[in-house]
Amino acid sequence: MKVVILAGGLGTRLSEITKTVPKPMIKIKNKPIIFHIMKHYSKFGFNEFYIAAGYKQNIIKKYFKKKFFNWKIKIINTGQKTMTGGRLKKLKKYLNDETFMLTYGDGLSDVNLLKLLKFHKKNKSMVTMTAVRPPARFGGIKINGPKVKYFKEKSHLDEGWINGGFFVMEPAIFNFIKNDQTVLERQPLEQVCKVNKLGAFKHFSFWQCMDTLRDKKLLEEKLKKKLYKN
Repeated sequence: MKVVILAGGLGTRLSEITKTVPKPMIKIKNKPIIFHIMKHYSKFGFNEFYIAAGYKQNIIKKYFKKKFFNWKIKIINTGQKTMTGGRLKKLKKYLNDETFMLTYGDGLSDVNLLKLLKFHKKNKSMVTMTAVRPPARFGGIKINGPKVKYFKEKSHLDEGWINGGFFVMEPAIFNFIKNDQTVLERQPLEQVCKVNKLGAFKHFSFWQCMDTLRDKKLLEEKLKKKLYKN
């Protein structure tokens, strides 16, 4: 099964680093984060990757000129200003009208990809996303008059399920993507949800995105503590 990795954004919230390298090429434990992502897929037998590049794509291309394991890698220039849905649409011709996997080039997880795929097929979804519950950044309180009625220190959000990437998708998703400026996470996924074809595979173990320097440090700490093994 083919794996799409969205890796073309500007990474503006990490501009201290992304001035010189695209976000997927930021190193964690001496390897670009995109390498760790691909290695996780490879662990489950998924070795065919289609990287939707854009910003500073030549750095990605140069890195993957080297041979890695038995990976088959194709890097496609999807433009610097293209949105996530538009990037995916530009890869349609490579996916052969088949079920495929997709994730972002800036987040790691130990999600069991075979169980994810099995869940997707069992529920006959058009799209299945991995749903995660990141820890809240601040403690929460409820106030009743002058008193605090409820206090809870940093923990997982009460509801708090968010899109953690690591999708399985059917080719019918392309019917919901209009053009380069389509944001995958807005109209396409919202429409798929409305027709009751958006599945959520709940993942309770390791997940960490890398949107900010704080996230990068958290990710490095978690890998150092071996909370995530790759």
